[in-house]
Amino acid sequence: MQTNFTPAQLADPHVAESEAILRKCVHCGFCTATCPTYVTLGDELDSPRGRIYLIKDMLENGRAADTETVTHIDRCLSCLACTTTCPSGVDYMHLVDHARVHIEKTYKRPLKDRLARAVLAQVLPYPSRFRFALKAAALGRPFASVLKRVAALKTFGVMLDLAPKAVPEPSITAVPGTHAASGKRVGRVALLNGCAQPVLKPEINEATIRLLTRLGIEVVVSPGEGCCGALVHHMGREGQALAAARRNVDAWLSVAEEGGLDAIIITASGCGTTIKDYCHMLRLDPAYAEKAARVSAMAKDITEYLATLDLPAQDPRGMTVTYHSACSMQHGQKITMAPKQLLKQAGFVVRDPAEGHLCCGSAGTYNILQPEISEKLKARKVKNLAATKPDVIATGNIGCITQIATGTSIPIVHTVELLDWAYGGAKPAGL
Repeated sequence: MQTNFTPAQLADPHVAESEAILRKCVHCGFCTATCPTYVTLGDELDSPRGRIYLIKDMLENGRAADTETVTHIDRCLSCLACTTTCPSGVDYMHLVDHARVHIEKTYKRPLKDRLARAVLAQVLPYPSRFRFALKAAALGRPFASVLKRVAALKTFGVMLDLAPKAVPEPSITAVPGTHAASGKRVGRVALLNGCAQPVLKPEINEATIRLLTRLGIEVVVSPGEGCCGALVHHMGREGQALAAARRNVDAWLSVAEEGGLDAIIITASGCGTTIKDYCHMLRLDPAYAEKAARVSAMAKDITEYLATLDLPAQDPRGMTVTYHSACSMQHGQKITMAPKQLLKQAGFVVRDPAEGHLCCGSAGTYNILQPEISEKLKARKVKNLAATKPDVIATGNIGCITQIATGTSIPIVHTVELLDWAYGGAKPAGL
């Protein structure tokens, strides 16, 4: 793609990076075939190629974002299926990240949108606030349908619909501390506690700690760590996202300096994609660039790490598992085979759904901010999953778990819960 940025514009490293990304696009349109919003809506501007044109026009002309550009960028799930498909290696992720920061800085959203986004940014990344909000949602749930009929309050009605009816009690595994290996210690890792996941499904990290410690791995929940920053990062709130990244970098490197770390284990693939990108997010920060690169290099999805431990094959369990590969796992981190191979090795029959490359519609806060598109994608995903006739659905991302669970009665659990069960742990509560 030909670009016409001025030397003054290219002096900005963010613009220079976006210009280099834009130049790689050859307008081939391969991305449209795998883009969930284009497949759903059929609008060229809701395809990666269309959004690239909008971003180019906005950045090249040095203008503030307008309503049309914001509408189509907001509809992007950041599923990154387009990057998997693109034959030219267009780095769409960092291009749309830059566009969202530019939108946040130059576009004044309607009051109702500003309010909804502010609530999400100030609640979801903080476990105690999120837990309180979920418990309070029980009082507001009867009014959800009324709120959804009022345009200015629709988002809050959607939030009430998505809130679980019961909130698990806080888990001891969420408290900073060290979980000793059983028997001889053969490794030491830090485990991301996270923000939403330990509130919604604390059993995921509980299963992870049980499994790893039985395998001789010492697990540390680091003091000072918190939300990875993904939720606000995808809203264009750059300052808040970078602050989260710096906090976590400091927390994990402190633990590494005290006793060494083989890896930083992440059990939510959406978080994993962001943490592996800390090296890019903080590349221009002289105080953190090198430290962030060290953290990103140590970041491993739980299945990515387990695949290095040579687990023994288990007897067949007579249970069929359909594996849903979260977008952040298959497109963001390029982890496609390890989870399925681990499940097969653990004795499960593993099936793949049709259209496995398409997003389920969760995508962080997308199912709250773009509920109509999200619902269509969920229905499509659930139909494909159900067609495989599984006993259980497994996936590696809390957002996908909560999204898909609202559309099917088939049990859905985290992959690590099944692996923990197969290697001596408790049967997942969802089964």
